[in-house]
Amino acid sequence: MCVSHKTKILILGGGFAGLHAAMHLDDTLARDPSVEITLVNRDNFFLFTPMLHEVAASDLDLTNIVNPVRQLLRRVSFFAGEVESIDLEGKQVKVSHGFDHHHHDLPYDHVVIGLGSITNFFNLPGLADRAFTMKSLGDAIHVRNHLIALLEEADTECCVDIRGPLLTFVVAGGGFAGVETVAAINDFVQHAVRFYGNLCKEMLRVVLVHPGPVILPELGDQLGEYAQKELAKKNVEIRVKTRVSGLTERGVELSTGEMIETRALIWTAGTSPNPVLLNLPCEKDRGRLKVNENLQVPNWPGVWALGDCALIPDSKTGNYHPPTAQHALREGKVLAHNLMASVEGGVMKPFSFSTIGQLAAIGQRAGVARIFGVNFSGFIAWWLWRTIYLSKLPRFEKKLRVALDWTLDLIFGKDLVQFQTFRAPTISMKEEAIAKQADTKSNAVSGSWR
Repeated sequence: MCVSHKTKILILGGGFAGLHAAMHLDDTLARDPSVEITLVNRDNFFLFTPMLHEVAASDLDLTNIVNPVRQLLRRVSFFAGEVESIDLEGKQVKVSHGFDHHHHDLPYDHVVIGLGSITNFFNLPGLADRAFTMKSLGDAIHVRNHLIALLEEADTECCVDIRGPLLTFVVAGGGFAGVETVAAINDFVQHAVRFYGNLCKEMLRVVLVHPGPVILPELGDQLGEYAQKELAKKNVEIRVKTRVSGLTERGVELSTGEMIETRALIWTAGTSPNPVLLNLPCEKDRGRLKVNENLQVPNWPGVWALGDCALIPDSKTGNYHPPTAQHALREGKVLAHNLMASVEGGVMKPFSFSTIGQLAAIGQRAGVARIFGVNFSGFIAWWLWRTIYLSKLPRFEKKLRVALDWTLDLIFGKDLVQFQTFRAPTISMKEEAIAKQADTKSNAVSGSWR
């Protein structure tokens, strides 16, 4: 009996680019019974990263910015695992999964590399051990828990002498992630501090450190300067032309020689492509894979790349497309089309897209935005930020939950609950011992009243 060979397609990475490629293939090529498509991702959900800072600041419930991958895909298979290595010559991918990190070798005919980027501390002393990051859902929860823990600690009378460092919060990096994070953190602690009897707003110190002359350089000097002035009005210190040079138990060391005593540094100042790409025998620039306009890796048939880990040429500018979510969404759609053309026969189309707009929330219902070359600031920019990002969030259910969270936040304010993952206390003792111990305590109490 003749067994027909299935065309196997692996999509590595479930971020904006990889997931949307899978979603477009789910409705097209995945219908073909001779094609087998599998999405490989470490997490079993898609994280909507533009709203990550709102989870850290208690504006949104942590489950509302994630979508289960298995509910987004009907025909594309899903494998929850970590990509360990890619063998381009042998056409297989080594992945690990499970509690024991069990290994699998997944063969492929086509592989789509969309592994994104990871945080880079640039070998600065102390950061890897002590700094917080804002790349994952776990990061946002960790930051939120730490902020609340610092407030709880500072409120105790025994910590009067160290309240300064406990109530000082530093964010490194003045790009979109850093500005939105510092604005959200400032809003959160300003709101939360009123519930602590021994603390007041004057004790809080929030600092943004940025190496350039103006924050939000992607939006231009005008909006960057506006954002700086607005954040300063909200009591955020802006340190421009300054870098973090190290982090110690005492605090943050700056390139100016100054030391900011703090127990909280959130690092958003640098990323690098996934280190899995380092050993690939492809042409790269600073770790990112160079591809052609069709999103193919040259000299390697069947190998495609997109998203943050790919350098995609822009024929209009002669440079490369920026690694933004709005580009990644459209890269996924174009890649799905070209992959289908490659498998079933057809004409590929080059990726071409110009940035529509860029937006940033800067706290207290204010924002900055540039859309189709027009600048917006203040409340209208904040409203545009929420409207546009809400429209991009997958699934109506999540849109509704986020809209409801935002509405409730206007009425009730922020939640100060820590999401701890510790197990509840347990004991291992025979019932006789418990009864004996209880009797002993009972006798002691009754004797004390005689």
